[in-house]
Amino acid sequence: MPVNSKKMPLAIGTEDFEKLRKAGCYYVDKTGLISELLRNVTEVTLFTRPRRFGKTLNMSMLKCFFESGRDPSLFDGLAIANEAELCEKYMGKYPVLFISLKDVGANTFERAKEQLGSIIADVARRMCFLLDSPALTDLDKDDFRELMNRRMGEQVISDSLKIFSHLLETHYGHKMILLIDEYDVPLQSAFYGGYYEEMVQLIRSMFSQALKTNVSLEFAVLTGCLRISRESIFTGMNNLRVRTISDSRFDACFGFTDAEVRELLDYYGFSDAYGAVKEWYDGYRFGEAEIYCPWDVINYMDLLQTNPKARPENFWANSSGNDVVREFVRRLDVSVTSRELEQLAAGEVVMKEIRQELTYREMYDSVENIWSLLYMTGYLTKRGEAEGRKLPLAIPNREIRDILTTQIMDLFKKRVSEDGAMVREFCEALKEGEAEKAERLLGEYLAMTVSIRDTFARRNLKENFYHGILLGILGFKGNWYVTSNYETGDGYGDILIETEEDDLGIVIEVKYAHDGKLDEGAELALRQIAERRYDAALRERDIKRVLKYGIACYRKTCKVVLGK
Repeated sequence: MPVNSKKMPLAIGTEDFEKLRKAGCYYVDKTGLISELLRNVTEVTLFTRPRRFGKTLNMSMLKCFFESGRDPSLFDGLAIANEAELCEKYMGKYPVLFISLKDVGANTFERAKEQLGSIIADVARRMCFLLDSPALTDLDKDDFRELMNRRMGEQVISDSLKIFSHLLETHYGHKMILLIDEYDVPLQSAFYGGYYEEMVQLIRSMFSQALKTNVSLEFAVLTGCLRISRESIFTGMNNLRVRTISDSRFDACFGFTDAEVRELLDYYGFSDAYGAVKEWYDGYRFGEAEIYCPWDVINYMDLLQTNPKARPENFWANSSGNDVVREFVRRLDVSVTSRELEQLAAGEVVMKEIRQELTYREMYDSVENIWSLLYMTGYLTKRGEAEGRKLPLAIPNREIRDILTTQIMDLFKKRVSEDGAMVREFCEALKEGEAEKAERLLGEYLAMTVSIRDTFARRNLKENFYHGILLGILGFKGNWYVTSNYETGDGYGDILIETEEDDLGIVIEVKYAHDGKLDEGAELALRQIAERRYDAALRERDIKRVLKYGIACYRKTCKVVLGK
């Protein structure tokens, strides 16, 4: 049933604070960020958080609070409204420049410069009133016209933030606030595009002028996913304070706390979904706070409004790429790394020394650096107390575990596709009823995967994992017709196969032997095939001979039994 129409609407993907508030949407109050910033005065603050944790919405909220001419009623009923002294002193008192670099994603440096120029020009064109400012000189206005030109040169791009600062201070007679959202996206794009050095020089020049020697600046706030080393773009910037996911200050300002999630679920009448939401989307640790991914929670709530029985989905993975996970999994042939990933998949922790300052060039230099990336980008989280510079890392929740498992399966399928001889041999063994040979070959391929232990996933999820491995192998037998979870007889058979021989079919049922009793698991699978008549669909197609296999798996071992 739909949510009561009198309830506030949910804003999916809305990153504009003013738009969200004027539309009367549900808002999880993060205005405590304002008072924390003002009580911890720093000229330049950088917040690093994983993607989809509310960075852009928070920056929009800061703009709405500090910017001259904004409607103060946007903050009615929010926590900051109770801070009367702060509101009187700071609300609506500053010129604010808000610039987002999230759309700089070109394959070449020239195209990236064009994108930066367009972003700067769009900001300038929203400030056309400066052309009529009596406080600005003709030279100031000439500089401003250059900022409005989308085809501006590299030097103008470098100077742009400093020019904006001077123009805004001169016009308003007050120092300005600079907000730079997703500051590291141009560097990420440059790394993958092969023009990293050129982009580093350009961003370093922009930031140095705007943040280091800018007399027009009151303070600046930057956000991004990674903490890029000072030697890369923040050279000599002693006024910079970095607030990472390890910092206890501001720890609850990004993402949703447990109390905020409970309140949200209660408001919309979905308190019963709390357990599922916690299993799938909780588990992050920012400083001392337990944090949920807000993007996931809001999307799942939206799904529940139209279908109260909807199951949680992997929203985070679908919102962006997972390059760091792919690269990590690609290196699993390093035996130590593979064992550590098995520990993570089992819900355990691994101790790793984390480097929170990296350049993009260093990201994939070593597996050790990739561990740091997995932590900073939200694929792993802190679970327990640090030991010196080493942190206990764990997979935060079901969603991230599914992402890792998917990448492992993709790598497995790639390896299988490169081993045509094994595929032919395994399939031939199944066709000839050679259960022991099929068991040996499947066991060899299980050794290439990460074992899924009892401590993390439910049994049906473990069975799905091994089910996927078998489909990954069988999928490369081109002249076989393979179906999965097909309705047949009195249920749904795991795997049904029509071979190239018109009169031969195969039924496979997969079980996870959670207690390690492989023989019992395989026999249970065979009984289920018989009792639920999983061979019925094949026989209805006039397939005379049907081979029935019960397969039980436990970690990296298996048992294959042929039924009578």
